[in-house]
Amino acid sequence: MDARAPDVVIIGAGAAGLMCALTAAKRGRQVLLLEHANKAGKKILMSGGGRCNFTNMYTEPENFSSQNPHFCKSALARYTPWDFIAMVSEHGIAYHEKKLGQLFCDEKSKAIRDMLLAECERAGVELHLSTAVQQIDRTEAGYLLSTDIGPVASPSVVIATGGLSIPTLGATGFGYEIARQFGHTVLPTRAGLVPFIITDQLKDLCTELSGTSADAVASCNGESFRENILFTHRGLSGPAILQISSFWQLGDAVTINLLPDHDALEWLQAQQAARPNSELKTVLAEVFTKKMAGLLADRWFVSKPMKRYTAAELRDIADTLGAWQVVPAGTEGYRTAEVTLGGVDTRDVSSKTMESLKSPGLYFIGEVLDVTGHLGGFNFQWAWASGHAAAQYV
Repeated sequence: MDARAPDVVIIGAGAAGLMCALTAAKRGRQVLLLEHANKAGKKILMSGGGRCNFTNMYTEPENFSSQNPHFCKSALARYTPWDFIAMVSEHGIAYHEKKLGQLFCDEKSKAIRDMLLAECERAGVELHLSTAVQQIDRTEAGYLLSTDIGPVASPSVVIATGGLSIPTLGATGFGYEIARQFGHTVLPTRAGLVPFIITDQLKDLCTELSGTSADAVASCNGESFRENILFTHRGLSGPAILQISSFWQLGDAVTINLLPDHDALEWLQAQQAARPNSELKTVLAEVFTKKMAGLLADRWFVSKPMKRYTAAELRDIADTLGAWQVVPAGTEGYRTAEVTLGGVDTRDVSSKTMESLKSPGLYFIGEVLDVTGHLGGFNFQWAWASGHAAAQYV
């Protein structure tokens, strides 16, 4: 059986793969896009609570973690959020800024996925779903792939297979296996942007407050994020927790400031002076939900009128609220993680072309690389930018 012979084979029809495919095809390249799942862009569909946080207007290299922090700069500079927004606008997709530069669809995430598919179709991309790749071998002319649609020969192969996050959507370690096969180092991977599990005495508090959120600053290992935290039956979640989880290691304490708008001690002293007869739980209800205020006041402190607290007691309360120390038992893992930390070491990949420095004609884009964005549309922007960069050269 003769092998198909497209100019480019892209493995993985997620955000990065779709962007690479449509961009390369617009350059006149004959593109074969293979996806082992039964749908393209599954992660796009479920992202942002079904509304797809498709980029962040304030994307900077500082919003990404990598052992090689300079790697992402070139691609991000050459394909900006405004480039993607232009495509979204051209397709008449309504969107809004939720907060902090995060752009979401007004309607469903499907609009973004369908836009990318429409662009692929218009450019002549050949897409095959439910199509696995069994093997990739190096040849004199490039690569020979064994696939569910038969052998495929091509001078350029793009690995856009993503990471290990959310295996129910079809995530596998296939991209890492290919990287290793062709001499690449794969840095240790772990779940990122993921909720914490609490198993110690705090578990009861988390369970009782399940569904309650609070504005807070979460800090760990020199990083801090201010957003909401959310109490769950299993522990802690919410944007601030997801953000800090990417910088946390097992055994580390996470410091949570539950009074981010105040100097905790000064605020309590001011409350004591202004409302000496008010109980602590009543005072805390000014900044927390009534239920949370009551539970904190009764569990962590003895709730009594403010005037009855000594200076030392007030300081202890301030220390607890301003620097609550939590040692998670772990995270919920890849099952609910939004991203995979680590991956293909970028030191062996060209930051300009995304091409392997070990095996010419092999490219890596998106989450399979050791580049992980913060929460808030940054990981999609990396998918668009890295896919667009590779597409100029495949």
